[in-house]
Amino acid sequence: MINKPALCFFIAFTYLSGHAFGQTATDDSTMQKIAIGHVVDGYNTSIGQMSRLYNGPEYEFYDPLIKGNACFLDINAFKTGSVNYDGIYYANVPMMYDINKDLVVTLLYNGFSKYSLLNSRIQSFDLHSHHFVYVAADSTNVASSISSGLYEQVYVGNLQVLVKWTKSIQSISTQTTLETFFTEAKKHYYLKKGSNYYSIGGQGAFLNVLKDKKKELQQYIKANKIKFNDNPEKAMYLIAARYDQL
Repeated sequence: MINKPALCFFIAFTYLSGHAFGQTATDDSTMQKIAIGHVVDGYNTSIGQMSRLYNGPEYEFYDPLIKGNACFLDINAFKTGSVNYDGIYYANVPMMYDINKDLVVTLLYNGFSKYSLLNSRIQSFDLHSHHFVYVAADSTNVASSISSGLYEQVYVGNLQVLVKWTKSIQSISTQTTLETFFTEAKKHYYLKKGSNYYSIGGQGAFLNVLKDKKKELQQYIKANKIKFNDNPEKAMYLIAARYDQL
């Protein structure tokens, strides 16, 4: 049985979520999320292990002999983030992002048991000032070149710019030892136009997807001295935003 404080939190959350999540995103959406987050935090405190956030599998750590770590930005520690999970917004969640396994790792309510969230139930999450979304690939759409998983959302409008962060485990043999280590993080870029996702290897590929306004975009790039190779995320953000303005 849920006690009265928990019931109050639940009623408040139900009311707020019905008003906030049904609306188109606006400048007020962040304040709405924060307000809802406070309600959900209190609700989770009241119900403990009954929270819908606590339903992922136990997280298995790597062999400590592997050099380096699997974490986003090499931050191998729990930091406060937020997540939209099963349609509910949770604030102040201790999180790590394992980009080798593509898993968001967090702690159970007891503060020390580690588990991973289920990717398919994540709508989005924020960690280290980066915003991520879950993309469910359409296996019937042969024009798309993206796999299901978690992607950093660099830009969203009529277009969408996404970055997939990855690491892998490699081994090097010597005459006496076998050294195993995590590689440096790699980034893979994608552009969504319409219902299709396109893999982007450089400025040329990016503009080819936007060929209906390619001339105008080339003029914009030249006028603003945009250097794609220096900062691909910034360049794609600016070009995509300009495309949506034309």
